[in-house]
Amino acid sequence: MIVGSGGREHAIAASVAKSPKVDKIYCAPGNAGIGQIAECVPIGAMEFEKLAQFALENEVGLVIVGMDDPLVGGLVDVLEAKGLRVFGPRKNAAILEGSKAFSKDLMKKYHIPTAAYETFDDAKKALSYLEGAKFPIVLKADGLALGKGVLICNTLEEAKEGVRTIMTDKKFGSAGNRMVIEEFLTGREVSVLSFVDGKTIRIMTSAQDHKRAQDGDQGLNTGGMGTFSPSPFYTKEVDEFCRKYIYQPTVDAMAKEGRPFCGVIFFGLMLTADGPKVLEYNARFGDPEAQVVLPRMKNDLVEVCEACVDGTLDQVDLVFEDNAAVCVVLASDGYPVSYEKGYVIHGLEKFDGADGYYCFHAGTKRTEDGYVTNGGRVLGVTAKGKDLKQARANAYAAAEWVDFGNKYMRHDIGKAIDEA
Repeated sequence: MIVGSGGREHAIAASVAKSPKVDKIYCAPGNAGIGQIAECVPIGAMEFEKLAQFALENEVGLVIVGMDDPLVGGLVDVLEAKGLRVFGPRKNAAILEGSKAFSKDLMKKYHIPTAAYETFDDAKKALSYLEGAKFPIVLKADGLALGKGVLICNTLEEAKEGVRTIMTDKKFGSAGNRMVIEEFLTGREVSVLSFVDGKTIRIMTSAQDHKRAQDGDQGLNTGGMGTFSPSPFYTKEVDEFCRKYIYQPTVDAMAKEGRPFCGVIFFGLMLTADGPKVLEYNARFGDPEAQVVLPRMKNDLVEVCEACVDGTLDQVDLVFEDNAAVCVVLASDGYPVSYEKGYVIHGLEKFDGADGYYCFHAGTKRTEDGYVTNGGRVLGVTAKGKDLKQARANAYAAAEWVDFGNKYMRHDIGKAIDEA
């Protein structure tokens, strides 16, 4: 059973479906695209007791939790207490993503390279700190905010407005009860996903996400407008540094704190002039990163997840295809602010049997008229190629196969490839 309803969960389901160990997939609550390969169950990701009851009644052998909210809320603990096997961190480990202040303090304590920072739970103190700060500066809501609780402020005025947004007006709800103010790092951003079993870490291939809504990294932050994998900027030297000073030290730090981590740690890195530094941790597959990383993985995903649960990840050799993948998100025009839904989607059948092409559903619904748009990010169109340039050309060609009323996409996903 997979818990979640987005493009990430569709990518997980597609990988799980390839495993010979699996004869039935459930997804709660799932979406219209996932419904093609799994039985979607109308149970919300935060309905812990109902999820546990369903998993027990249907003899689910493995639960994979895709989303951050149920992980941070403690779904794994609830399911494990009922004797179920679950891939994902327990509540006391998911805090790595659930609290920015916790993760920053952990990095400081264990000397894991990150941006300098201060934590505040009082808006007045935050405002007075900003008076003497260097700009640009970054404000982060402490808790989960759908990937949108980070503000980059270029001036003192912008920063003051940001404090009001996060802490006073509570635009991100209780996520803004505490706030982290940190130095602004410059460099290339890279995302690296990893499997962890509490002590051993296995690194997946690198990726890079495009968060801004518009071409040229303009506009508002979104949940992600597209990705590419691997990152040409993630060199052998960067990898060696990160393994030594970031990846294993993070796993060891969590174990020392009595919070052993089992599941996926997503490392958001900035490759600065002073070396790689951690921007953030996530406690699950990134979305849309999963949509370019998982299609390139040669291993049986179920076997790897089970090795994490069983503590035998040291026996697993992760292998990725020697190619590249690019994902272009097709969104509803107006996302992430306001947009219309209910437009019929045409052209999805062109992906059937198209080798190396994937169409992951995020915000869709099945109706009598066929599939219709039902969210801001509607589809993730992923294509592979022998290298990033070819994968990018293939992904944009495939994005044209699909059409709906207010279709919107960025046209520069992976453009950094051309500069590498």
